[in-house]
Amino acid sequence: MRDIGLLIISLGIILIGAETFTNGIEWLGRRLKLGAGAVGSIFAAVGTALPETMVPIMAILGGVGPEGANIGIGAILGAPFMLATVAFFITGFAALVFRRRNLPLRLDPKVVKHDLGFFLIVYSMAILASFLPNQTLKNGAALTLVVAYGVYVFQTLRDCKGECEHEELAPLYMDRRTSNPTMTMILVQITLALVAIVFGADRFVNAVHPIAVAVGVPVFVLSLIITPIATELPEKFNSVLWVRKGKDTLAMGNLTGAMVFQSSVIPAIGIALTPWKLDSLALWSVFLALGAAIIPYLSLRSKGVIVPTTLLLGGVFYLIFILTVVRFSIQ
Repeated sequence: MRDIGLLIISLGIILIGAETFTNGIEWLGRRLKLGAGAVGSIFAAVGTALPETMVPIMAILGGVGPEGANIGIGAILGAPFMLATVAFFITGFAALVFRRRNLPLRLDPKVVKHDLGFFLIVYSMAILASFLPNQTLKNGAALTLVVAYGVYVFQTLRDCKGECEHEELAPLYMDRRTSNPTMTMILVQITLALVAIVFGADRFVNAVHPIAVAVGVPVFVLSLIITPIATELPEKFNSVLWVRKGKDTLAMGNLTGAMVFQSSVIPAIGIALTPWKLDSLALWSVFLALGAAIIPYLSLRSKGVIVPTTLLLGGVFYLIFILTVVRFSIQ
């Protein structure tokens, strides 16, 4: 009961932090005169990726022996997997609920297509690195992934500069009395929101781990499924909030930008600090993540739009993996 109560409280903290963060990040984009693509894909994505970024780093650096490496690798692979499956599903479901029709998302197709295309390339590179014969080559692959993310950030900022949306924003929560809050107040609000998100996600993980262990979930499966579900909550909450407000570019960019970050910079850490040898279950999760991401990418390439039901297919890929895990556990 204590752990269940902690789950509920931590969810509330994450939700409040996510709402405050989305409000602050929109004002940051307004002040920097950036379009929704850059705000969602870079600032929101990296900011809300902090919880799941810290999990593998702490597991790898603080873990004991191979168990720490296994937890770290599972968490690294679990983040993009959850974003491409569960987060896409939740976003598509939210769009159907709020609009009550399977209408195309109102987003900038160029931004989301660029993100998804970059994700498919860098994530494939990260996985192929596991087959390299020595650590020197793996370190080179890790450096390449970091450089690739730098290229991605440069391209995104270049393409979105000056495309600021001139829509009305809700007042900054920490400075409601003015219609033009200062950069200082905006950054303070974003910082406090991130602290709340990280704290809430950490409490959530601390509560969900004992429950999962109590029912006999293996360590790798725990790090691949349970932990990312908790730590990806900020992205999911933010995207639902933005979909509810009709800001679909921010909603999808928050997810796809996080996917690029989580498939380049974070795997680079794992490649450099662990043996980075992936077993069949890990490779299967990668295959499903790539499959879930390529469907909306192909929809954008062929039709220029994404409809909510396309995103719902992410739930199918997640269900397939869960069934695989169940079968694996029985054996």
